[in-house]
Amino acid sequence: MKLAMKWSKNVTTLQVEQLIRAEKNLCKAISIFDSASGEYRNGYRHDHTTFRLMISRLVSANQFKNAEELVKRMKEERCRIDEDVFLSICRGYGRVHKPMEAVRVFESMKEFECDASERCYVTLLSILVDENQLKMARRLYRYTRKVGFRPSVVSLNILIKALCKNDGTVDAAVSMFREMPNRGCVPDSYTYGTLISGLCKFGRTDEANELFREMGEKGCVPTVVTYSSLIHGLCKSEKLSEAMTLFKEMKSNGVKPNVFTYSSLMDGLCKCGRSLQAMKFLDVMVDEHLSPNMITYTILIQGLCRDGEIQQAVELFDRMKLQGLKPDVGLYGKIISSYCDVGKFHEAANFLDEMVLAGFSPKRLTWSIHVRTHNNVIRGLCETDLNRAFHLYLGMRTRGLSVEPDVFSAFIKGFCKKSNFDKACRVLDHMVCDGCLPDEELWRVIVKRFSDERKMLEYAELLQGLFVQKRDEPEQLSVG
Repeated sequence: MKLAMKWSKNVTTLQVEQLIRAEKNLCKAISIFDSASGEYRNGYRHDHTTFRLMISRLVSANQFKNAEELVKRMKEERCRIDEDVFLSICRGYGRVHKPMEAVRVFESMKEFECDASERCYVTLLSILVDENQLKMARRLYRYTRKVGFRPSVVSLNILIKALCKNDGTVDAAVSMFREMPNRGCVPDSYTYGTLISGLCKFGRTDEANELFREMGEKGCVPTVVTYSSLIHGLCKSEKLSEAMTLFKEMKSNGVKPNVFTYSSLMDGLCKCGRSLQAMKFLDVMVDEHLSPNMITYTILIQGLCRDGEIQQAVELFDRMKLQGLKPDVGLYGKIISSYCDVGKFHEAANFLDEMVLAGFSPKRLTWSIHVRTHNNVIRGLCETDLNRAFHLYLGMRTRGLSVEPDVFSAFIKGFCKKSNFDKACRVLDHMVCDGCLPDEELWRVIVKRFSDERKMLEYAELLQGLFVQKRDEPEQLSVG
């Protein structure tokens, strides 16, 4: 998109910068940038300020290659290039989880005769740790020491964060934390928070609690992240009363809980069978203008289902959809299973239909949920609504989902009882094709119903067909 621009004879950097900043459309901003220096007719050339601004805009839009091309143009036009230009692109690659691209850009600084400061190394170190490139992060840290950069609180905090990612290295993180004063670095609130979070992650809540108290004694003020990490850890370790006490302390100290704090408490309450009490925290959350997220709703709905509060769970499920959040297959499956557990198979079937209409098709990760929920619902409906069960069964086969042997048996018995031998034979054929043969009890039902209805010829033909299939497929499984 080219934008027709009429520039004055005396174009200034400030004028170009203001126009680019004011233009929300990236394509138009690029046109402004290009037209300002078009063939240098007016004598204007971009400087460090406008180049860096345009690069920042491109990085924000994930147009990294175009941003790197502008850096090359800066070099061609002999414009000053500083580390901020490279850091902008590195951070952009880190944001989209491409740490190796960030490393490549960092290493390219030498080509542009731009020396990397300690800030550059720390930024790259942080990107590598965030993306779990821990071996590379440690090598980079050792290299910074080799080139003469002294350890700082920031760099050690990042290294402690890396060590807290694995159970086997948490002790090393604690040791480094204790060594920090000897290296001339005083741990700050971020250091304590990182270590507390790491300890809680691996169930070491007693140590985390001690560190939390030490933090207060050292004059480091806990942040909402530190409080929330410890509350989450205590709830995971089934120390709900301690978590509730810490929550009250947090509020009394003027630290406002966030969505993660409330969700952690709700999870702890739900796992202790107190889902209705957890629902009260949801109301408190909303009163404090915090919007529940997908994790919050999932915790509550699963807790309510476990406690048999299905109606409440369904109401919350609808509320979540009204908020614009899309339930996943697992959440549908939880409600469907809960309805099946109390014998409400029609309600379960309604949710199963809704799940299918919502476009959830079986995938590798959700295959077992689809199979389990379909079989459970159909098995229950065979006792009360055979026609609807058969409709779901046909849809299930169309999607290639596995049918359990007892579901085949339930259909055959049900159709035989209703003298619907065509459908009974159809299901029996599916059953054999899927590698299952009727057990002795099911054979008795088939023989009795066919003989009672004087359909022995059809039965003989059916039996002959089954024997042929059995001969051709010697490894078929038997039900029972």
